[in-house]
Amino acid sequence: MNQNEDVLTSIEAAEKRTPSIPDTLPVLALRDIVIFPHMIFPVLIGRASSLKAVAAALEKDKYVMLLSQKEAQVDEPTFADMYEHGTVAKVLQVLRLPNNLLKVLVEGLFPAKIKKQVSTEPYLKATLSPLPVTFDATDQHVQALVRHASDLFEEYVKEHRNLPPEVLGAFENLDDPVRKLFYAAANVQQKVEVKQKILSAQGIENQYVELIQLISNELEMLRLEAEIDTKVQDQIQKSQRKYFIQEQIRALQKELGDDDDGGAELSNLRDQLDAAGLPEGVRTKVMEEFDRLKKTPSMSPEYSVNRTWLEMVASLPWSTRTTDTMDVRHVSQILEEDHYDLEKPKQRILEYISVLNLVGSMRGQILCFSGPPGVGKTSLAKSIARALGRNFVRISLGGVRDESEIRGHRRTYIGALPGKIIQAMKRAGSVNPVILLDEVDKMSMDFRGDPSAALLEVLDPEQNNAFNDHYLEVDYDLSNVLFIATANVKYDIPAPLLDRLEVIDINSYLEPDKVQIAKRHILPKLIERHGLQGFNISFTDGALQRIVREYTREAGVRNLERELASILRKLATNIVTETSKQTRKTKSKSTVGIRETAEFKKLKRRSWKVDEAHIADYLRAPRFKEKDQELSNKVGVATGLAWTSVGGDTLPVEVTFMPGPEKLTLTGKLGEVMKESAMAALSFLRSNYERYGMDPEATKGKEIHVHVPEGAIPKDGPSAGITMTLAILSAATGKPLRGNVAMTGEVTLRGQVLPIGGLNEKLLAAKRAGMKTVMVPDANRSDVDELQKGLTDGLEIVYVKSIDDAIPVAFVGAKSKPPSKSARPTRTAQPKSGKPGVKAGKKSSRGATRR
Repeated sequence: MNQNEDVLTSIEAAEKRTPSIPDTLPVLALRDIVIFPHMIFPVLIGRASSLKAVAAALEKDKYVMLLSQKEAQVDEPTFADMYEHGTVAKVLQVLRLPNNLLKVLVEGLFPAKIKKQVSTEPYLKATLSPLPVTFDATDQHVQALVRHASDLFEEYVKEHRNLPPEVLGAFENLDDPVRKLFYAAANVQQKVEVKQKILSAQGIENQYVELIQLISNELEMLRLEAEIDTKVQDQIQKSQRKYFIQEQIRALQKELGDDDDGGAELSNLRDQLDAAGLPEGVRTKVMEEFDRLKKTPSMSPEYSVNRTWLEMVASLPWSTRTTDTMDVRHVSQILEEDHYDLEKPKQRILEYISVLNLVGSMRGQILCFSGPPGVGKTSLAKSIARALGRNFVRISLGGVRDESEIRGHRRTYIGALPGKIIQAMKRAGSVNPVILLDEVDKMSMDFRGDPSAALLEVLDPEQNNAFNDHYLEVDYDLSNVLFIATANVKYDIPAPLLDRLEVIDINSYLEPDKVQIAKRHILPKLIERHGLQGFNISFTDGALQRIVREYTREAGVRNLERELASILRKLATNIVTETSKQTRKTKSKSTVGIRETAEFKKLKRRSWKVDEAHIADYLRAPRFKEKDQELSNKVGVATGLAWTSVGGDTLPVEVTFMPGPEKLTLTGKLGEVMKESAMAALSFLRSNYERYGMDPEATKGKEIHVHVPEGAIPKDGPSAGITMTLAILSAATGKPLRGNVAMTGEVTLRGQVLPIGGLNEKLLAAKRAGMKTVMVPDANRSDVDELQKGLTDGLEIVYVKSIDDAIPVAFVGAKSKPPSKSARPTRTAQPKSGKPGVKAGKKSSRGATRR
């Protein structure tokens, strides 16, 4: 038989395998399966269209076209949702199941391809094109493919755990290469889209190539799985063996009474514990835990917990301390170098050093620096640590709302850690550091506890020598620590915590102070930071004053530092630009950096002076301008003074009477206390109509509207009482108030003016606004005497005890006041000045708040 006869024989065999069937058949969609020719497979059918397709096949010749879905999630597939290559099959048996389901046994006959879509209703129907698989039985290439695929499939069945040996036996009994192809493809476990490539391939050679690639990939995956499984089993056996040997060693050690620490790691940990200098009571507890650790298997979760605890205990400073600098003169020099003014906190530190010189040790030193942002509270604490020669650690408490942040979590929790205090001591490395509790007034509380309550033990000198952290569960001595807290508003600190603090007020800086701070501290630091050291850069006092007055309006110096940095950046840009320009002119090609060029060195010798006229060129238009129109005399408008956590400000109050219902309307986003002050002011004036020359009918049929401008800013506090009283009186009588007079004070229903707080910031705001006279409660006279030098220069301070004292000062043209038992107002243009840096303390209220 020649080669042509062999090909004809293969074609005839293929024709026998492709019986005469209709060209148009019902289409049955399959989920998650590909049915190959010569397979007999049960299919579960439940969709209405599929049931109708099977019924149509049973009524005729029982032939259907089987197509696999591309996405199994599609419930009602169309031709677009199915592959176009499939298998023509014959329905062998149908079994009805409950719930209108059919179990259909089908036998795949030959592969085919959709030629034309006939219909989609009531079931899918299509015209198909048979794809008979033909080959040359004598083709060595085909024989090699069949043999290679057979070897791979045999190896695959042996490697696969879920395929029984009978699968391989049935495969070996097949002689037809086509049957071998589809039998192997059907038994390889893989996704639909991968198996579908075998049906879609053209020709038996391409189909065998797809099969070989599929089996090869699966064999590689099986080998990797076996390798991973072997490694896991080996690791488990190794761990079990190690554990068994360790238990035997422990049993032998126990039998022999050997006290070996259990290895080099535990021996090293024991050395660390011995060197830590633990107190006797703590050492007893630690040694108990260490003995428990030695008896605990290393694979036990408790082992890592105990070991971490012991390492934390060993890393804490129990007896290591730094030597304090006892030279008062040296400490004073360092504090003066780092900060300008701030005499009161500096004096307090010098007192602390003096007492240390006398007694050797001192407890109960818990300071709290209270003041607006940017006045140097945090940097002062760093300077104190440097002056004392102590380590410095900062703890930020802003936003802390969990008590465990302070005391830590108990060891029973996974990932438990000590609290911020113990962690700070670990970072400090000594028992006597300076610990800064920053923003202590901004802690909050929720269902997890109150962190401020946890700080009570930390900051109590009678208790903190035995501070107990939840994680450590042993007493730790904090009595040698110098705690320094900072706060913007001391009245936001809980009362029990505030009782444990020695509060030192750091008030706003005056304009001359800011100029000196800029010259002594800010400019040298910024010049070095911007790489301008060596240049002859200078700022005139007038330039600095203009920046302070027109470009910053703050209590501290942070914005001043930003503006100065902006000017220095522009100077740096000018220097670099000028250097590049000169380099291009000389056409010099230097390979060195710009700082080494001759042009740069020439610019260094120039004088770079910034005077008042240059400020607008560098910083553009001023951000703040004096508003002279606010100082004009007006009816129903009085100027009050407010104090906030960021400094002082003026607080104008406007009052108008208009026809309407008899009521008091308050606007300007006022708080409850401020609203009550307005009500008290109105009630006082109504009860004293004749005394102040008011028309008894002035408020009848009138609505009184009190408004405080800048309505988007919340305001509260009782210190605007005197301002509201005089503004209402002015509106009722039609007499104007002096525009250059500011006032502050709480008013009672009897017209008495009560003391207020934040006087330093309020007077500074009045001076900045151009006020000439300021009325303050007579009870604040001692606070005025302790103000900084220069704060009251140019201001006339008038002390008032009641509204009667305020009327002659506030109203235009008032020459006398109504009769009153109170003393006449006392005026002073230059009150006695106390020590520089001593700030006014608050009395009974916080004053108006604008936030």
